[in-house]
Amino acid sequence: MNEFISLPWWVLVLLIVGISSIASTIGSLFLSIGRRPDKLSVPENMPTVDSEDFLQAVSGVVNAPIQTGGKALLLNNGNKFFPEIVKAINEAKVSVNFMVYIWSPGKASDMIFEAFYNALKRGVEVRVLLDGFGGSKVDKKKLEQFKLAGGKVCWFRKAHFGKLTRFYKRNHRRAIIIDGQIGFLGGAAVEDKWLGDAKSPESWRDSMVMVTGSMAENLQSAFSQVWADTQGEILLGSKYYPIAYEERRQMDLSKHISVISSPTSEFHPISNVYYLTFKAARTSIFMTHSYFVPDKALREVLKESARAGVDVRVLLPNNYIDGQTIRWASHKYFEEFLNAGVKIYEYQPTMIHSKTIVVDGKWSIVGSANMDVRSTELNKENILCILDDEFAIELEKTFLEDLKKAKRMRLGMWKKRAWPRKIRERVAALFEEQY
Repeated sequence: MNEFISLPWWVLVLLIVGISSIASTIGSLFLSIGRRPDKLSVPENMPTVDSEDFLQAVSGVVNAPIQTGGKALLLNNGNKFFPEIVKAINEAKVSVNFMVYIWSPGKASDMIFEAFYNALKRGVEVRVLLDGFGGSKVDKKKLEQFKLAGGKVCWFRKAHFGKLTRFYKRNHRRAIIIDGQIGFLGGAAVEDKWLGDAKSPESWRDSMVMVTGSMAENLQSAFSQVWADTQGEILLGSKYYPIAYEERRQMDLSKHISVISSPTSEFHPISNVYYLTFKAARTSIFMTHSYFVPDKALREVLKESARAGVDVRVLLPNNYIDGQTIRWASHKYFEEFLNAGVKIYEYQPTMIHSKTIVVDGKWSIVGSANMDVRSTELNKENILCILDDEFAIELEKTFLEDLKKAKRMRLGMWKKRAWPRKIRERVAALFEEQY
């Protein structure tokens, strides 16, 4: 100790600064202090998901209006959604705005670029927004050819010295919009693993949703916001936002709320939507997520719902997952979920990448967000909350069909797992703020 005290003052200052920097880095990476409240709460008489009060609560907490009109069509697996996306691009008359997280070379990429070229030849405006991390593998040669043909390309936060802290937050949104009238959102992106019908490990199980009308206009906003902030071009006018007043006046149409999330340390809209949704459930919560590490408030409300008699079922990937560490982290919480009555399943044939929630057969949530901290508190995401019985029934039917190909986790067997696995789970959970 005496030797430490006898060090020159400037050495002590450097040591203190170094230790403080390391402690701050560890705290910001691995601790959630100050990032979210200790718990969430709502009045005891929580309204049902099909009530006006519930819609107003969701609308208020995310600062987005309740809208009517538009249609949503569920498309399961690449053999269904890629043909629809290409068809829409080939029929585009005015504009194609294309934003996904991952873009890699291959058949899927070639197919999309070919559709882009055809659209450009017809005089259609084509914009592509790539994430600096997720899109880093895109075929650079084809991208240059696309730009030479008249296409517009912009990158969200490519890695640059001096801006590495900005690189940490990603644009995880999926927003594909044609003529402002047809849109696609969900979990897929441009890579060959999304091709096919999910019958082998090489073909992922995923879902996209094709939307029209005012739902597509909302999706346009998810694209335009990031495009304006990165490329500098603000999209305006009827060719990007075709007016649908007649549609909105028909109050018997489905209702929806579009959540465009750019979370900050104080604002976590998607997490709040999830919480309100689970709290309002009366009979069932069926969710499929590729990455499942919910924060404490969401874990508590799911367990509370299950104990109250709600049929809570969670469908997750098995060993085919592309990120084993996050799977181990989710395993840490299986025992507390199973104890509370939550039913957990792991999909067996291939990696399941869908991100869907359906509650009480009425209220659906689809989009790009996972059930993890990165999606709720770090990434730019976009989800669509839809109150429509027909769409919810189709989503629920798909969920139950997927369960037939899944293995249910049983509490008794789960408790018997080897202690090295338990240690691995606890270590992985230390990094849950990063997944």
